[in-house]
This record gives sequence, structure tokens and C-alpha cells, in this order.
Amino acid sequence: MDTGADAGRGAGARHERAAAPAAGAGAARAYDVVLFGATGFVGELTAEYLAAHAPAECRWALAGRNRAGLTALRERLAARWPHCAELPLVVADAADPGSLRELARSARVVATTVGPYVWYGDGLVGACAEAGTDYVDLTGEAEFVDLTYVRHDARARETGARIVHACGFDSVPHDLGVYFTVQQLPADVPLRVDGFVRAGAQFSGGTFASALTAFGRGREILRAAHERRLHEPRLVGRRARAPLGGPRFSRETGTWALPLPTLDPQVVARSAAAIDRYGPDFRYRHYASVKTLPMALGGTAAIGAGVTAAQLPPVRAWLMERYQAGQGPSAERRARSWFSVRFVGEGGGRRVFTEVSGGDPGYDETAKMLAESALSLAFDPLPKTSGQVTTAAAMGDALIDRLRAAGIRFRVAHRG
Repeated sequence: MDTGADAGRGAGARHERAAAPAAGAGAARAYDVVLFGATGFVGELTAEYLAAHAPAECRWALAGRNRAGLTALRERLAARWPHCAELPLVVADAADPGSLRELARSARVVATTVGPYVWYGDGLVGACAEAGTDYVDLTGEAEFVDLTYVRHDARARETGARIVHACGFDSVPHDLGVYFTVQQLPADVPLRVDGFVRAGAQFSGGTFASALTAFGRGREILRAAHERRLHEPRLVGRRARAPLGGPRFSRETGTWALPLPTLDPQVVARSAAAIDRYGPDFRYRHYASVKTLPMALGGTAAIGAGVTAAQLPPVRAWLMERYQAGQGPSAERRARSWFSVRFVGEGGGRRVFTEVSGGDPGYDETAKMLAESALSLAFDPLPKTSGQVTTAAAMGDALIDRLRAAGIRFRVAHRG
């Protein structure tokens, strides 16, 4: 591992008071946060966000496999934020276990954008679990999350590492949105929450590559889920479920609701299992919200066609070449993008409508969510957790406060 200068200084301390490093977090380590995959499209947006918003006391570094690319990125950052001229550079490669071990040992928190994670992510998770280093990523890949639980959760619990997957649009708005909704409902009663997702945006190349990979790995996904169930303790005395709902017209939102078989409901169910406030019997259903029936039918057909195409390796390879990870839309296109997730929660005779909303979900807001997740783990006073944990269980209110300050809206729309 090759490093540059000793420390980088952030600017614009929106979070002016930073908590002391958590016990056992390795205060003597070189960096508070290391961004791995910094030269990719979302990686560079995350680096820009940290350059603008990391507190002045944050020691952070750029990491990737190509020093020339990292140097060029540092120069681009320094042109806008002069304090970045001394930003450290860490050279590490997902295919080089030794460099990943050195990377993990140098940092209190590692944030990574390097995917598809099922191909490139396991070594870094293992290195962080071994070193007691907190870890955040952007994965939406259920297989990867299940495999890292089986392989690395126990060791992370021993070392105190917090392994927090899905810290972007998968699955922060949904996980924290449900957490926020539950707080508006009575405690100690059965709760039901439905989430309805709408977005006007272009998917990232990384998301597209991850989705194609998942579509072509159905057997492996099922095998990983089965293996996780063999290792994961059963919840005793409570229930936390996320069943796949059926297509329906939602009178609550005035739209057609199509079930979304993404990682998000699994993350929500794991938060519910970990947090008693979700009540004795919790159920979550996750939907895409579509205005018209023709749009709903067209979306269903498109997903079916994508799943079918991904079964054919030559077609899958061709599609990945057409839209590679690391590509993305212009700043002007991203500025017109948006997302909204509406939640309907019920329990104890009460009903509440909430919403989480923001700008471009696949790039700008995802970079913001990843950066703020890493900063929260590094600096916020948080509940004591370790092993593979969700954003709600690990950071909860602290991360909601950060995201609100950063412009993502959490609101109660109506109480019934």
C-alpha cells in the first residue's frame, strides 16, 4: 500500500462538534475515513462531497488501484477545494489481499464503491472484519450481503467492526424511512408498514451491472440465502417479516403498486429484528409506485425481459459493455432527477403517512448517503453494535439528522 501526505483537512464543518473516536476504533490509525474506489463515477461524487462537507478534524484519504488516477482526482478536487492538495492517496487493489489488509488497518472507517460487490467486495469486508474497522458500501446485492454474513459476521463481532451494507439509495431511504415511520406509531403493538417508491432518474452503471449480475445468479442467490438461514439466530418472542406483496391499486397513494423484489425489504426486516421499537409483530411490504396501469404492465414486462436476457451470458456481457460501471449522466441531467418514498404505517388503532424524498437517487444522493454514513460511524455517539448491521440499527437517529441537514427530507405527511 502506497500512501501520500499524512493527513487531509476537510472544509465547511456542517457538523461542527465531532464526538471522540469510539472505544476500540483505533484512534491511532492514520485515517478516520478512507474512500475506496474514489476514481469511479459515484466514487468521485463521494470524494467531492467529503471535500465540501467533512469536518475540519476529519483525516480522510482517497484509495484505489491506480495511483495516477488518484493523483488526477486529487488535482481536480484541489482546484475547487485547495485544502485537498495535501489529501493522502492509498493504493490498494481488490485482487490483492495484502493491500486490502493494509488499507483496513490504516482506517477507522472504510467506504467502498467498488462493485459488483459479489465479484470484488468480499476481500475488503474480510479485511475490515479482521482489523476491527467499520465498513460501508453501496451494494444492493442480496447474495453478497448473505455471503458476507456467513463468512465475516462472527469475526466482526469479536473485533467490534460494524459491517454496514447498502448505504446508498439501496437501502437508506427505505430502511431509515421505515425506522422514522415506526417512531410515529404506538410502541409494543403489532405494526404494518408499506413503502411506495417513485423516482425520476437514470440508473447508474454500477447499479445496472449489479442488477444484471443478480438476474443471472438466481441459483447462487438462493443458495446464499439458505446458508445464511442456517447460521443466523432465530428471532424469539417477536416476529419481523417482509413478504413480497402482490400487484394492486393503492388507494393510499392513488397509484398502482408493483412488488419490488430488491434488497430493501430484507434490510428493513433485519432492522425490525434488531430493534425492539418495531414491536412484537412487524410486517413490511415494498412497492414501486406507478401512475397508470399501462405503465405498470410495461414495467413488469421490461423487468421480465431483463431477467430473461441475463440468463444468456453473451447477451449479459453485451449489455454490460453498453452501459459500464463508472459511467453516469451529466450534472444537468442529475439536477433534474428526484426520488420519493411514501410510507403508510398502521398499528394500535393509529395510521400515519410519511415521506422520504430528495434529488438524484442513483448518483448525487447516493454519494451523500455513503459519505454521511461513513462520517456518522467515525464521529457520532451511536448505539453499541458490531457485526453485520443495518443503517437503522447502527446509526438510526444520528444518520437521519445528518441527512436532513444535507437536504434529504423526512416528514410526516398525515396522521390518522
